[in-house]
Amino acid sequence: MSRPYVTAIVVAHDGARWLGETLRALVGQSHRPDRVVGVDNGSRDGSADLLAQAFGRGNLVSLPRSTGFGEAVADVLAKLPPAVENEWIWLLHDDCAPDRRALEALLTAARLDPKAAVLGPKLRDWLDRRRLLEVGVTVGRTGRRDTGLEPREFDQGQHDGTSDVLSVSTAGMLIRRDVWEQVGGLDPFFPLFRDDLDLCWRVRNAGYKVLNVTAAVAWHAEAAARRRRRIAVSGDHPRRLDRRNAIFVVMANLPFGPMIRALLRTVLGAVVRTVLFVVSKQPANALDEVVAMGSILVHPFRLLRARRARRHGRKKGYIRIKRLMTAPGAGWRRLTDMVQSFLAGEAPVDSAGRHHHASAPAEEEYEVVPADTGAVKRFLSRPGVVLMLALTLVALVAERSLIGGERLGGGALVPVTGGAGDLWAFYTEGFHDIGLGSTAWAPPYVAVLAALSTLAFGKTWLAVSVLLLGSVPLAGATAYLATRHIIPAVPARAWAAGTYALLPVATGAIAAGRLGTAVVFVLVPVYAWLGTTMVSGERRRSRRAAWGLGLLLAVGTAFVPLVYPLLAVLAVLAAVAFRGALVSVAIALVVPVALLFPWLADLVASPGRILQEAGLNDPALVDAGLAPESLLALSPGGPGLPPFWVTAGLVASGLAALLMRRQRMIVAIGWGVTLYGVLAAILVSRLTAGGSPAWPGVPLAFAGTGLVVLVGLTAHRLAELRGGGGLPRLAALAVTAVAFSTPLLAAGFWVAGGVRGPLVGDAPQVLPALAIARTTQGERTLVIKGSSFTVLHGRMPLIGESELPVASEARTRLESAARGLVGGRGGDAATLGRLGVGMVAVAAPVPPELARTLDSQPSLERMSLSDAGGLWRLAEPLTRVPAQPESALHTPWLWAQGALVLMVAVLAAPGRRESATDGVEAPAAAPARTFDMARAGGRS
Repeated sequence: MSRPYVTAIVVAHDGARWLGETLRALVGQSHRPDRVVGVDNGSRDGSADLLAQAFGRGNLVSLPRSTGFGEAVADVLAKLPPAVENEWIWLLHDDCAPDRRALEALLTAARLDPKAAVLGPKLRDWLDRRRLLEVGVTVGRTGRRDTGLEPREFDQGQHDGTSDVLSVSTAGMLIRRDVWEQVGGLDPFFPLFRDDLDLCWRVRNAGYKVLNVTAAVAWHAEAAARRRRRIAVSGDHPRRLDRRNAIFVVMANLPFGPMIRALLRTVLGAVVRTVLFVVSKQPANALDEVVAMGSILVHPFRLLRARRARRHGRKKGYIRIKRLMTAPGAGWRRLTDMVQSFLAGEAPVDSAGRHHHASAPAEEEYEVVPADTGAVKRFLSRPGVVLMLALTLVALVAERSLIGGERLGGGALVPVTGGAGDLWAFYTEGFHDIGLGSTAWAPPYVAVLAALSTLAFGKTWLAVSVLLLGSVPLAGATAYLATRHIIPAVPARAWAAGTYALLPVATGAIAAGRLGTAVVFVLVPVYAWLGTTMVSGERRRSRRAAWGLGLLLAVGTAFVPLVYPLLAVLAVLAAVAFRGALVSVAIALVVPVALLFPWLADLVASPGRILQEAGLNDPALVDAGLAPESLLALSPGGPGLPPFWVTAGLVASGLAALLMRRQRMIVAIGWGVTLYGVLAAILVSRLTAGGSPAWPGVPLAFAGTGLVVLVGLTAHRLAELRGGGGLPRLAALAVTAVAFSTPLLAAGFWVAGGVRGPLVGDAPQVLPALAIARTTQGERTLVIKGSSFTVLHGRMPLIGESELPVASEARTRLESAARGLVGGRGGDAATLGRLGVGMVAVAAPVPPELARTLDSQPSLERMSLSDAGGLWRLAEPLTRVPAQPESALHTPWLWAQGALVLMVAVLAAPGRRESATDGVEAPAAAPARTFDMARAGGRS
């Protein structure tokens, strides 16, 4: 074999800060290249002058700024003489400085393996020269890049050796020129990112090897991927461009069968990641994921052309390539890590899928990398995850009687039936053909449940179960995440979140089936976080927080209208104290009014409904004479509550904070919010709504939030007292024990007693199956349960339907006829027939006297009577209730409401990204020096 002939090509684009060192490293090679060429892609920082000084004007090619890396290399090769025997191309980025013996080591490895056509060096970080970036690269079926390295892994020789890999970076890549020309070089479709993967894949399909040679070392700044310079070859964001190219490369190079399977997995993964990015307030990343996936799906012919160009050797080469690709199980690990990061209050990022190596803050640059403890141990070591798991376990054990039932219902919760489509139809229709018929606006929380049910694969029962039965772990998660900028100490934040999640309000809401209170209980910590940001953040963050608070306040108000006046009072006080937040406060208060306007107008017309919440208004769920000590102990009364003294530890810890001389403002604000919530609870408990006292659960949730945050913020003083020894140490330990008594006792009582209340997992079917089967002509059924009456229309009621207002005249006629029928008065069946009622059902147990009374009515015919209930049919002629015309504004307002929700969501979303470099900036380049390859001993 003849002596290798090496052509080194250095491509620069605004890289003067790194180019000087790169050129010095090229000059100092132990095996100097035979020919060097510099390419400048429209640099504006003097890079072209550095290249000209080093190589001479004759060896410099100038191209436009929009030229990609592959196009630049192809332009150079087109201008060079034809390839000679054993000619190699050595590609260098302007931010890649090779070690002195890098080229020599690459050529040695090439000589030892004649099948090697592409070789790459071991890449280390430009800033921290010990940190590994790449020792070869592989990829998963969904395009997720995998270096096989742990985050911030140091080079200790653990990966040394020449290895067969799927791909190496173009930074320092050595490739045979004849193979380059055979496979067509770098695809110009990839101006940046994944062009190296595509090239190496095609080289392997052609029957050659791709090797990573760790004896060759280069230091790479990854300037484009880390956004240390502007990208001129594409207007897309680096992450979007990288993700699109990744998916395209995999889909273009896989055989047809694996490609179809990979495409389905990629689409599903993109949906999951998009949802995680959205809920974690990273809409820009979510948009990147959607646009990257969409750009592949909406251009199928572009993909087909690429697949046609790569068809030679694809199927045969895949046999060797698939063993080099990321194992399928690794994709699940990445997805799990993203979910873990979200639950722990961090940004959900791919654990091993980013294009570049994650940089660390400057002060952490030289920390020792911890040993890998495995995915399970990493999962369990995160406080947020541990808290979620503990609260989930407590909830599952306590709710054991509710899990696995056929139909969740009871108390304030209407038995859950129907699916997402039913809820959407109920919310959007102008005339509701249920009960006696109604043209009123459906409760807006129905739209929220419909959206969540859609995400839950159309299962309304699943969405309701997660919101109600999962409200304790969900409240713990929102409290933990929302207080990460309020309570800096992680142990104190975990205690605060756990204590808040187990307050009596939560367990009482679950036992009574109060879906509205459960949702608001989950949202209250988020209200506190957004409110704090709104009044204390800089102007842009304050406005975003205001829009976000307004949107979530609209959700809470839809479920529990009382939330709005409670929060409005605090917002007005904040506007008075912080004059600069006046506009933000106004935004937060106006948004719910705008989004809920038609329904809210009806609510204001009946002020008593403000004290009610989503679901049935049952007087049996409220304690009429609630003791003052219960309210002071944050216990709202009703079924399913622990003894009032369970929360005594929390109250005592809050009182102990009053003795601290420091942080008096925090103590004052915390106790102010607590007392405000308690006073509001006292007032609410003395008012009536729909003939029964109102439930003070939501005001006590506000009080509990203030008290928990107060204790959490002053917890660091306990650590100071413990360090002092003596009596202060004993006092600190005593306060700590008292504080932890509340969550421990609350969890213990809840687990031991279970859910004790009217909520059951097997709620009985209100409407007999026979009545549903016999409803063929639109007949309505009068359902009698105790002393209450309701009218159903051929099916079980949906959530929200029982809250529709009915015309008072029709309701009066129905109640009069129903009571007359039960009392044995004649002639009432005809009235029911004129109201469209064709059957009368009596819920079990059926009193014998009532059965005899109905049997004695000449206008009624018994259809069934058993322990499950009774059913009678009216012999009177029926009058079909005509549909009433809907308002002309109904449909336009629904479209306007959807547009408003979208607009507010966009305004609440972050407007710009955080810097990917975390504030780490590359050092300034050394002063420019003149390099002459010929005088330095190189060949030109």
